[in-house]
Order: sequence, then structure tokens, then C-alpha cells
Amino acid sequence: MVSPFLFFADERLSLAELSAACLDGLLVPLGAGYMPADAAETPWMRARSLQPLLGERWAAVRSSAAWIHGAREEEPTAHHVQRAGATRVRARFDARIVYHDVRLAADDVQTIGGVSVSSPERTLVDLARSDDDIDAHLARTWAGVDPHVRTSAEAWISRHPRFPYVRRAATLLSGATDSRESEMSRQS
Repeated sequence: MVSPFLFFADERLSLAELSAACLDGLLVPLGAGYMPADAAETPWMRARSLQPLLGERWAAVRSSAAWIHGAREEEPTAHHVQRAGATRVRARFDARIVYHDVRLAADDVQTIGGVSVSSPERTLVDLARSDDDIDAHLARTWAGVDPHVRTSAEAWISRHPRFPYVRRAATLLSGATDSRESEMSRQS
């Protein structure tokens, strides 16, 4: 499907033409493609821009899904993808992609712009259970700003108590709740 707002190399324009349009200030890079400089960057645009990288069998997860959902402003340098289909797929080498071969449950996947993305609650849980400081900071920030997603993530954790590192996620999310409540009490 050709989008009027996303351009991919060799779809309508060559990479050289797209690069020239970027130099002229007409386009800006987004995911694996380019978008008009004056277009609004929406979750649909972010997700759709990753379609050439993800295809039909991979789903955007972790920081990539957080970027798509709007919890992260800057696009990640390397996109995290996880298998969304039942069959194993051979991962091609691409420095822009970090592959996770464990299958993502169908309940944890939603489609945005024709691309599979982990749900907001699953994304927050994955970030919160990570041992990476940047992921943990993003999870704390997102949980503090969006109480609906935090509540959904806590409900996800209660439904999956034996999931790896789920205690770490529960502790981080409860800490984000406590810090937000203490900040609100200081403001009043």
C-alpha cells in the first residue's frame, strides 16, 4: 500500500531523490522511510514507517513499541522486534534491528498501520522488567505520566505471575505510583 505521507526507497522515488528532498528540507527520515517535513508524526505513521523492517512476521516491541505508542519522543537507534507468528523465521542481519525469537502472545499484539506492535501494557511491562537503565527510566516516566497504561500493565502482571522478571516490573511500577503520589502531595 503506497501512502501519500510515507516514502520508501525505490517505491516511488530512488534513495538519491529522497536524500535530496531531505537536504532541501521537504522530507525528514522516519523509521525505514521518509515523511513530509510538515506532516504530523502520529502512531500510525511511526508504525507504518517500520513496515519494511518488520514485514508480516515480526512485531515492534520494547523501546520501538514505546516510540510508536508515543511514550518515547525520539526514534530508537536500533529497533526491537519479536516474533509474532507461530512459525520460526530466520532473522536477516540488519544492524538497525535487535531480534527476540520468543513468540509474542496474540493477546499482546495489536495492529497499527498494518504493522504488528506489542500492546501498550505489554510494552510497559517489558520495559519495566528489563535490566537496562534506559528502559527502566522510560518505564518509570511512562507509568508516571499515563496512569491508565500503568493500571493495565499491573493487571497484565497479575494475570501472568510466573512471567520472567515480573517481580522487577511490579516493583518498578509500584515505585512509579508512589513517586507520582508523593509529587502530587508536595504540589498541594
